[in-house]
Amino acid sequence: MSLFLALVAAYALGSIPAAYIAGEWKGIDLRKHGSGNLGATNVFRVLGPRIGSAVFGFDMLKGAIPVLYFWRFVDPSIASPVVIQILCGVAAIAGHVRPLWLRFSKGGKGVATAGGVFLALAPVETGLALAAFALTLLASGYVSLGSMIAAVLLPVLLFIREGISPLFIVCAVIALFVFWTHRANIERLRQGTENRFGKKQGKRTPVVLIAVGVLSVVAVYAVMRPR
Repeated sequence: MSLFLALVAAYALGSIPAAYIAGEWKGIDLRKHGSGNLGATNVFRVLGPRIGSAVFGFDMLKGAIPVLYFWRFVDPSIASPVVIQILCGVAAIAGHVRPLWLRFSKGGKGVATAGGVFLALAPVETGLALAAFALTLLASGYVSLGSMIAAVLLPVLLFIREGISPLFIVCAVIALFVFWTHRANIERLRQGTENRFGKKQGKRTPVVLIAVGVLSVVAVYAVMRPR
C-alpha cells in the first residue's frame, strides 16, 4: 500500500459519522438538536449516556486503528514508522472534522478521535491527559474546558519526555486546532453562558479543582522520572 492510500483509508475511517448514525437510528438529526455538533458530547446530551459512551468509544477507535495498523502496510522506505503513524492519525482527525460520507460538511470537533490517535502513540501521557479531562469535567461541569486543559497538558508532557520531536510538534498543532474549534465555547465560558454537563446550575466544589492541579503535578513527575 502506498502512503497516499493509507492516508485516504485513514481519512475514510475517520469520516464515519458515528454521532450522525446514532441520531438517525433514533430518528433525530443531531445537527438540528442540542449544540448541533456531531460529537460524543452532543450525543450524551440528546440521546443519553449509553449511546453517548458508544459513540465516544467508536470515535476514539477510528483514531487509534489507523495509527496502530495502517502504517504496517506502507513501504518503510517512504518515511519512518512514527511519521507514517502521525500522518495517518492526522488524516483520521481531519475525517472526523470534515466527514467524507457527509459530503465534507461539519462533523465533530475532533477531540475524541485525537484522543484515540495519541492514546495509540503515547499511551501513558495521553492517559494522564484524559484523567485531567475527567477531573476538570467533574470539577467544573464543562466538557469544553476539560478538552482544552487536556489539549494543553499532553504536548507539555511530551515535551518533558522527549523535547521537540515530530510527535510533540503535531500534538502542539492539534492543541491549537482544538482551541480554534472551541472558540465559540471560549467566548461562552468568558460570558458565563457555557452549557454545563450534568448539573446546569450551582458551582462545583473547589476541592476537585485542586485535584486537577495535583494530577498535573503527578503527571509531570511520572513523565520526568527515569525509565
